[in-house]
Amino acid sequence: MVLIHKQVAEDSMLRISSIPRDEKCASYLILYGETVLGNGLRAFLYFLGLAYCFIGLSAITARFFRSMENVVKHTRTVVEIDPDTNTEIIRQEKVWNYTIADITLLAFGTSFPQISLATIDAIQNMGNLYAGGLGPGTLVGSAAFDLFPIHAVCVVVPKAGELKKISDIGVWLVELFWSFWAYAWLYIILEVWTPKVVTLWEALLTVLMYGLLLIHAYAQDKRWPYVSLPLTRSERPEDWVPAEVASVEHEGDAYEGYSEILPVEDDENKEIVYIFSFHSENQEVADSSYQKLPAMKDFVDTSDRPFEKETNLEDTHLLELWKTQFVDALTLETPESRKLNNICLRVARIIWQLLLAPWRLLFAFVPPYHIAHGWIAFICSLLFIGGMAYIVTQLTDLISCVTGINANVIAFTALAAGTSWPDLVASKIAAERQITADSAIANITCSNAVNIYVGIGIPWLIETAYNFIAYRQPLRIENADGLSFSLLVFFSTSVGCISVLVVRRLILGAELGGPRFWAWFTSVFFMLLWLIFVVLSSLRVSGII
Repeated sequence: MVLIHKQVAEDSMLRISSIPRDEKCASYLILYGETVLGNGLRAFLYFLGLAYCFIGLSAITARFFRSMENVVKHTRTVVEIDPDTNTEIIRQEKVWNYTIADITLLAFGTSFPQISLATIDAIQNMGNLYAGGLGPGTLVGSAAFDLFPIHAVCVVVPKAGELKKISDIGVWLVELFWSFWAYAWLYIILEVWTPKVVTLWEALLTVLMYGLLLIHAYAQDKRWPYVSLPLTRSERPEDWVPAEVASVEHEGDAYEGYSEILPVEDDENKEIVYIFSFHSENQEVADSSYQKLPAMKDFVDTSDRPFEKETNLEDTHLLELWKTQFVDALTLETPESRKLNNICLRVARIIWQLLLAPWRLLFAFVPPYHIAHGWIAFICSLLFIGGMAYIVTQLTDLISCVTGINANVIAFTALAAGTSWPDLVASKIAAERQITADSAIANITCSNAVNIYVGIGIPWLIETAYNFIAYRQPLRIENADGLSFSLLVFFSTSVGCISVLVVRRLILGAELGGPRFWAWFTSVFFMLLWLIFVVLSSLRVSGII
């Protein structure tokens, strides 16, 4: 277990960061012997550990995204009676609405580090009249990281000349509105309604707004009258991830080459059967083996019991897949690397696999995503993401301690990047695997909304409820002035970001991809906006401006 010891348990990260550069930082990560080392060496080692954690976060987020795909692809059998012929019509209906899946599974899942860490911090901070350390400052920095660097990455992900656009502009506008309103609401709380304090009712309203976001987005997706924008949408793929893309193999995932269950209809007897197509990493499609499963009638019996259906279907096979994950995690040289003639490249790949081996071995404990429609792998991935994000926050705390850098500057940069890293990886994967830009961009806008409505709403609700019951006092916010300035800078720079996306849509016809020059030009512009936000916010909280 990773622990961090502090001389005074009540010290917040802001107080720790005020240690002068020539004094030793008394906090440590694992061993007390760390305090013997010089601050410069410790800072280098902690930065190195932070980079290594980012690699691990990338790996586990990829598995999280894969399990989420399986959850979203789940269907249920619906039996209807044709009123004319009085015959049964059996069809497969998607369990998840894709808009709701983007806001809940994707955005909520990738925001889980902020939500879990802030909630734990609030529980530990109960009884203190001031909000905990992982508060609005970190979440505003996370919002800026989501909006600028992640857009910068996603816009260059498609291949040269490939365009990926948002198919449902109406839903995106609704999500964008609630995302910006979240930070406008935060500013109203801190500066207008009840300056520098948070009341119980403000915290409760903040949490309830997440429900309003879900209802409004669903209403727009279904085009409910009076509450939806009268905007048409282009053709969307039937599958959240197209089948031909979902079955692509990925190095390092032993079970990635297995396709989903595909419905096939026999023209002679009209009996619907299901076929598994198994492709191993060294097997051509032509060598695939197929297994005919029971007809639809037998299959329906367990279709509504997600935690039984797939587990009972191929128990032995799934155990073999799980075993293969551990074997693959310990394999340092793949068949592809053995074919390389350049010995230097082979050695470099082996060294890289050796660095990844601890993470791959750890994440091999995540069950194959075939079990229970991916739910078990989804939950396990979230737990790993939350645990690693906790380690990241401790490392950034220590970096602030040993370097003397203002804790708010760390929050805007390293801590925001650490807690938002799953957002970056998930959006990048969505931009790669999906044929539209809906999920990649929705994850960015919705994650920003979720960070406020849930990531800060629930911790505030816990702390304000306790303070109201115990002391009849509201919750106070430290450095509210600097935070309000950061919010204003965020709003100003975000207008530039959204404007560029609109211009790309009008001129190029899509938000992501396009000619390589313009894709990279857009990416550099987004990164410049992020640097402007970080520099101005850091100068403000440091008291320079």
